[in-house]
Amino acid sequence: MKTYSPDFLARALCGFAGAMDAAAGLGLMLIPTVVLPLMFVAVPGPEALIFLRFVGAFVAAVGTTYLWALAAPAERLRVILGATIIFRIAAGGYSLSAILLGHLSPMWLSVPAADFGLAVAQFLLLRRGAGRSRHD
Repeated sequence: MKTYSPDFLARALCGFAGAMDAAAGLGLMLIPTVVLPLMFVAVPGPEALIFLRFVGAFVAAVGTTYLWALAAPAERLRVILGATIIFRIAAGGYSLSAILLGHLSPMWLSVPAADFGLAVAQFLLLRRGAGRSRHD
């Protein structure tokens, strides 16, 4: 059975998470009334849509940060994995609490599930040495 290095797995994760977030973020910014039904989430009114587009800008920025790791030295890979854990825990924690308090419908559960799942995967990859300089 083939084993993959932590760097290979981390870059694969960055490619997957980056593509997912960049696409979702751009979709929320540009065509939220198309993206939200794909997530099985109700489309809010115009006032709420402007804030959703704003959130989309941040989601797209996180996605492009992951993609930046693919063309960067190993040290940057480690920094990006570590920094985005903070973003993932913040977004996942907020969205889960909003769901539990009834402010967001349970259909939004895919957001904290993805955020917490990626945060755990990134933490484990960092513990295995992903992005660690060859000089360490």
